[in-house]
Amino acid sequence: MRSLALLTFFALTASLRAQQPPYDVFPAADPPYYRVRYEASTQPGELIYPVNYTVWVPPGVKSLRGVIVHQHGCGEGSCKSGLTGAYDLHWQALAKKHDCALLAPSYEQPDKAECQMWCDPRNGSDAAFQKALADLGAKSGHPELAKVPWALWGHSGGGHWAGGMTLLHPDRVAAACLRSGVPLLEANPARATIKVYTLPEAVATVPIMCNLGTKEGVTVKEGRFAGAWAANETFFMAVRAKGGLIGVSVDPLTTHECGNQRYFTIRWLDACLTARLPEKSGGALKPMPTKNAWLAPLLGSEAVPSAKFAGEKDKSVWLPNETVAKAWVAYVKDTAIPDTTPPPAPTNLQVKDGELTWKAEADLESGLAHFIIERDGKEIGTVPEQPKNPFGRPIFQGLQYSDTPTNPLVEMRFTDKEPEAGKKRSYRVIAVNTVGLKSE
Repeated sequence: MRSLALLTFFALTASLRAQQPPYDVFPAADPPYYRVRYEASTQPGELIYPVNYTVWVPPGVKSLRGVIVHQHGCGEGSCKSGLTGAYDLHWQALAKKHDCALLAPSYEQPDKAECQMWCDPRNGSDAAFQKALADLGAKSGHPELAKVPWALWGHSGGGHWAGGMTLLHPDRVAAACLRSGVPLLEANPARATIKVYTLPEAVATVPIMCNLGTKEGVTVKEGRFAGAWAANETFFMAVRAKGGLIGVSVDPLTTHECGNQRYFTIRWLDACLTARLPEKSGGALKPMPTKNAWLAPLLGSEAVPSAKFAGEKDKSVWLPNETVAKAWVAYVKDTAIPDTTPPPAPTNLQVKDGELTWKAEADLESGLAHFIIERDGKEIGTVPEQPKNPFGRPIFQGLQYSDTPTNPLVEMRFTDKEPEAGKKRSYRVIAVNTVGLKSE
C-alpha cells in the first residue's frame, strides 16, 4: 500500500519541492506566531507529504504548560484550511487561559491523494509533529514545547489522527476531541488502506469526546458520511468498556461540517485542561477527577449526576461536571448554549486620518461575532459589515470547513468615511459575541 501511495504521490507532485497552490498563500508568521515546514520524505516510514506547522504562543507567557493542536481533515480543501488554524481568536482564548500554545498543521496533500498517509500517525506524521514541537520550541524561545502535554482536536481525518495519537501516546494527552472521525478498531474491507488500532489500558485515563453531526448516520442513514456513526459507536463502546472517560455529543443541525461545535468543545476542553494540566510547566498530568461526573444515555438528551444515573453506566456518555453537562444538554438540543458573560473590551484603539485600528480577544464561551463602531456616542458601522458563516453562527473571522478562519484574515480596521477635518471626534469600538452580548 505504501509503495503504491508513494508512486501515486510522486507522479502527481513531481514539483512539490517548493510550496505549490493552494498551499502557497497563508498569513505571515511574525511573533507571537512561529512556523516550520518540512519537505516530503522518500524514506520508508516517514511522511510522504510536505507539512507546514504554525504555532501561536500567548504573549508574555513565561513557561508553557501545554499545547492545543487544531488538526484539519482530509482533502486539499481541508488541508489548506489548516494554514490559518493558529490565528483563530476563539481557540487562542482557550490557549491563553491555560498557558498553552495553539498549533495548527497543514499537510500538503495533493488533490485525491491518499489521506491515510498523514492521518494515520504511524505513517510518519507522529514523528514529524514531535520534531515540529522541538523546532518550534527552539524558534519561539520555549523549548518546553517539546515536552508539555497535548490537547488534541481533529476534524474528519484529523479525528483519526487525534484519536490515533491518543492511543499511541495516552500519557501525553490531556484530552482529545474527535469531530466526525475516529480511529478504527475493526478492519473495513471497503477501506483496505486503513490500519486498525488496539486499545491500550491507559486510554481509560484520557477524557475523550466523540462529536459528529446527526446527519452522519445518527438520524440520516444514507449519504457520503452515513457510516461515521457506526465507527464512532464502536470506538465509544470499546473505550467505555475499559472504564474510559468518553462522551458523545451529537450536533443536531449538521452533517460533516463543523457547525457550532466549538461552543461546546472549547468549554469541554476548558474543564479538562483545568483539571489535568500541571500547575507548573514540566509537571506530570493530573488524573481526571471523576467524583463530580454526570452521565447521560447514549444518543440521549438529558444528563444527571453519576450517582443518580439509572441506566447502564458502561454504555453511558461521560461528562466531567455539572457545568459541562448543562452545556451538553443545550448543545445536543439546538447548539444554543447559554452565556451571560460579555466579551472582553477591545484595546489599543488607534485613529489616524479617519482610519481606526484596534486589538481584541475573543470571548472564551461564545467567541467573537463582530464589532460596533461608535463616533461621538452614535453607531456609524460594524466590522465586518455583514458577518457570515455558512457552517454556523456568524463570526468575525469567518469559518472554513475544518473550523478555521477564512483566508485572508479579516482585519480589525474601520474607515470613517465622513470625518470632519480639524474637529476632534470621540470613537469607541464595542465587541459583540455570538450570543449578542456586548463588551462593557
